[in-house]
Amino acid sequence: MSLFTRSRQQSDPAGGGAEPEDDAGGDAVTEEPVGDGTDTAADAPEETPDVDVAADAPEETPDVDVAHEAAPEETPDVTKPGWFGWRRRYPRTARGVSVGTTVLAGALVFFALLMPNQMEKIEFASFVRIPAEGVLLAGLLLALPPRARRITAVVSGAFLGLVTILKFVDMGFYQILARPFDLVLDWILIENGTDFLRETFGRTGQVLAVTGVIVLFVAVLVLTTLAVVRLTNLMVSHRPVAARTTLVLGTAWITAMTLGVQVGSVPFATKGNAEFIGNRVDQVQAGLKDARVFRKQAARDAFAKTPPDQLLTGLRGKDVLFTFIESYGRVAIDDPAMAPRIDSVLKEGTSSLKTAGFESRSGWLQSPVTGAGSWLAHSTFLSGLWIKNQQRYRSLTTSDRMTLTNYFGRTKAWRTVGVVPGVRRAWPEGKYFGLDHIYDSEHLGYHGPYFSWTPVPDQFSMEAFQRLEHGKKDREPIMAEIILASSHNPWSPIAKMIDWEDLGDGSVFHQIKKEGTNPTEVWKDPEKVRTEYRKAIEYSIRSLTEWLERYGDEDTVLVFLGDHQPVPTVTAGDTGKDVPITIVAKDKKVLDRVADWGWTDGLKPAENAPRWGMDKFRDRFMTAYGPQG
Repeated sequence: MSLFTRSRQQSDPAGGGAEPEDDAGGDAVTEEPVGDGTDTAADAPEETPDVDVAADAPEETPDVDVAHEAAPEETPDVTKPGWFGWRRRYPRTARGVSVGTTVLAGALVFFALLMPNQMEKIEFASFVRIPAEGVLLAGLLLALPPRARRITAVVSGAFLGLVTILKFVDMGFYQILARPFDLVLDWILIENGTDFLRETFGRTGQVLAVTGVIVLFVAVLVLTTLAVVRLTNLMVSHRPVAARTTLVLGTAWITAMTLGVQVGSVPFATKGNAEFIGNRVDQVQAGLKDARVFRKQAARDAFAKTPPDQLLTGLRGKDVLFTFIESYGRVAIDDPAMAPRIDSVLKEGTSSLKTAGFESRSGWLQSPVTGAGSWLAHSTFLSGLWIKNQQRYRSLTTSDRMTLTNYFGRTKAWRTVGVVPGVRRAWPEGKYFGLDHIYDSEHLGYHGPYFSWTPVPDQFSMEAFQRLEHGKKDREPIMAEIILASSHNPWSPIAKMIDWEDLGDGSVFHQIKKEGTNPTEVWKDPEKVRTEYRKAIEYSIRSLTEWLERYGDEDTVLVFLGDHQPVPTVTAGDTGKDVPITIVAKDKKVLDRVADWGWTDGLKPAENAPRWGMDKFRDRFMTAYGPQG
């Protein structure tokens, strides 16, 4: 009996309730035959099986081993080991990481749903809202069967990531161009942007910036997908709570939308993503239609059939210079922080030119772009068409549409040249504008340093034009398109005016650049950016007016204008696209032809001076200086 009892103890080492029952049973068998010894003796052989059973106890040992081995196999089902078993070793940490990851996933999805696509709209109130898309997506995921739910979660997360990336791109476009990214027409601008980075910050800066952007975009796409999947699993594992929460949020959204509840100036109930996507769909459709609309507009040209000898008769024998000052926008004249200094430069220029015998008239034009895209403004001004995007620009430069420069060349009365110091590589579009000769940054004889993006300082560009074209003896009249680039973003460092006799080959500018400001430091402070911009505009205006005062004569006609407003950092959120334009001449008859335009006397246009679209200038100019002008 004792051997049997030990065997049961081995099979149940935990000390279960069966062991006391066995002892009780043993006592009963012992006590029951006490009164009859014969019965006890007779029963003795019947206990032998008990001994045999006890003897067979070793056969139960495997059962004991199996019981001991089974326990560890069930442990992974209770707590997953994680990397190298850290979840098992640190359960509290694992729990904290799990909760933290879920919270971060929720925050990321919430941020992506509510994030505006403009930096100036990012405020606390923007994130204290209920997004309709989030509520609808939660309800849909709870209602779908498992397989469809997993697929929907992955697709929704990836799509949310793409929308978030597009919002980030929009932020950049609003900061530079004051408009959103065009999904059809703006891809070429990405290449232009990388070129700008290389030319401004060098090859290393370009590679680092592009790599950082790619890494950021991939991270956003992956993380939003994982976040939506994680939140979906959480909702399914707590379905009753998730369903009630979704219902409450949906009811709150409908109520807030109906009552027009706002947090500050921001609606509490929003469907911003739906509107954002809807606007993009409309934008794509408009972009696809725009090509057909533009072809019809380009086919209409009031001067296409005008005989060459009837074109621009009021300017015959004159040197006509169409000069663009980069980023010279209305903000330079109107902004209280910049106006006093710019006003002083314009008044000084007006006075000194008047002393030299020149008169001037000024007005306003509305550019098709702001912040960047100078070539779109130049082609708008010269073609008489509204070139608002790269698709139109390509269509124009591959068409037979005549520009202002083409018409000058068509008369055979002018030699047409281009001075384009900002061009540093092949420019096939130059042939379209009908220029007999083009002087880019490599053909102006400049051996000085770049000033950030600007390859050649404006004063040197004007002196090079004098040396290469305007100052030659026994030449024919010149029509020149000149693009002054010193006022191009990022406006640091800036060249400064020196004695014209000291310009030489430009080597003198090495020391001037060393004394200039560092663009990296300047762009840390918006006020410093605005100050450097103002100085750059001052430099460009002085370069042009001093050249005219020094080299201009009775046959010189100068038309100078800004191509677009500077970036929003300078305009302080002003989305206006106005730029000043001025005509300067010694010959009184030249300005008499535009007397009915109502422009302001001097280099500074009055606040209420006439304002035209930049695409209107070509036809008005050709009419004024034609036979009937």
